[in-house]
Amino acid sequence: MKIRMSPKMRILLIVVLGLVWVANEYQSGGLTPQSSVATQESTLQKSTTGLSVSKIDEAFRNQQSDLIVVEEGRVIKVLPDDTKGSQHQRFLVKLNSGLTVLIAHNIDLAPRVSRLKSGDFIRFKGEYEWNEKGGVVHWTHHDPAKRHAGGWVELDGKRYE
Repeated sequence: MKIRMSPKMRILLIVVLGLVWVANEYQSGGLTPQSSVATQESTLQKSTTGLSVSKIDEAFRNQQSDLIVVEEGRVIKVLPDDTKGSQHQRFLVKLNSGLTVLIAHNIDLAPRVSRLKSGDFIRFKGEYEWNEKGGVVHWTHHDPAKRHAGGWVELDGKRYE
């Protein structure tokens, strides 16, 4: 038996079925809520020990630089601004692996991350540069010339770019 439906009714049916599928996946644990699209950008790999290894952890181990990364971690210390040349808001972030990186957020090109304090959980996108202390992430802002991948820092759902 064939049921006749208008194009609008077909679209409505597809949308409803999609919503039912998504709700079912959440309940079964197949999907987990994401705070932002940026979370989907973060790619974690499993190491042989079963612990998550981030792109920064691999770059640090291999002494690599010039890598665009999307990561998250806890602020462990807010440092004084670097005011030589372009001004940068600086803070140390401990990744889930335990590695600590310096974030150098250009506040001449992006807004200051307001009310940032130790203990805050942040997400960030930027360019990783290796050093023996853990590395530095910069370019956590847009590029006015549009020649470089833009980055950001996210705190409490607010993005600073």
